[in-house]
Amino acid sequence: MTFEWDEAKRRANFQKHGLDFRDVEQVFQGPVVTVLDSRQEYGEDRYISLGTLADVVVVVVHTARSEKTRIISMRKAKLKERQAYEEKILFGFAAYSEPEG
Repeated sequence: MTFEWDEAKRRANFQKHGLDFRDVEQVFQGPVVTVLDSRQEYGEDRYISLGTLADVVVVVVHTARSEKTRIISMRKAKLKERQAYEEKILFGFAAYSEPEG
């Protein structure tokens, strides 16, 4: 998986959340739960992935562009998100459908 991002967005995300897009590959090397982001229409499919970075559960919003994964944002997961991630990791992924693409 190859990642890309907007450099200004990476710096802004680091200032706001203390997480660097440069570390995102580590998130996708471990167990990840990914769902389609259907909160609104973005003009392209966006995905929300939960995984771990240095033993911290993080939320990564991303999309697929030209065979690359474009990172939109990354932040620490909220309590309910952490609980949902841990539940899916412990009890399986049956409740989540795999995104296509």
